[in-house]
Amino acid sequence: MLTGKLFIVPTPIGNLEDITFRAIKVLKEVTLILAEDTRTSKKLLQHYDIITPMQSHHMHNEHKTVDGILQRLKSGEQIALISDAGTPAISDPGFLLCRASIEHGIEIECLPGATAFVPALVISGLPNDRFVFEGFLPLKKGRQTRLEVLAKEPRTMVFYESPHKLLKTLTQFVTYFGPDRPISVSRELTKMYEETLRGTTSELLSHFERIPPKGEFVIVVSGKK
Repeated sequence: MLTGKLFIVPTPIGNLEDITFRAIKVLKEVTLILAEDTRTSKKLLQHYDIITPMQSHHMHNEHKTVDGILQRLKSGEQIALISDAGTPAISDPGFLLCRASIEHGIEIECLPGATAFVPALVISGLPNDRFVFEGFLPLKKGRQTRLEVLAKEPRTMVFYESPHKLLKTLTQFVTYFGPDRPISVSRELTKMYEETLRGTTSELLSHFERIPPKGEFVIVVSGKK
């Protein structure tokens, strides 16, 4: 039986030049691109003269769209999955489709490429030989329990956070990790206003209380000594 192939294609996290030649080639050759937000992805595709049709595939509809996508893959189509920024399935949609493709014997190929937590970890100055990627903390249910567990984590921890939740998160880090825990906060990575601040949890909380946070954030926290 003829089966297609699913390509997982990382896209730039800010600077449009941060995409591989191979990623552009794949996006031009597949029959369909699954995009988290087609309006956002349209800018990238237009920049590289990619005219491949797009279909919306995001956290609110992925349960409904998976079956249809699987049928197209089974019929022999080659389909690419992208997110708004970075590598799909890393704090973005993609896991459900990957799992379903594996269950149905469909080949998957993930291209290497941009993801925000790697540069933030590397430039944090904190130990990166062992680390744990936490992504976004739970919004409500399970958040306190997760922080209690992470307070004892000996490895460096990496988190994603939005600007309107940053102060709440840093306040909780002071509470659960202590005011003197070393921390690094990177924002707007690869973009014009890229910035990385290093200090303690209390120092960076004070900084962002004075200067309202803007942009997307990656927080790197030292593990418990």
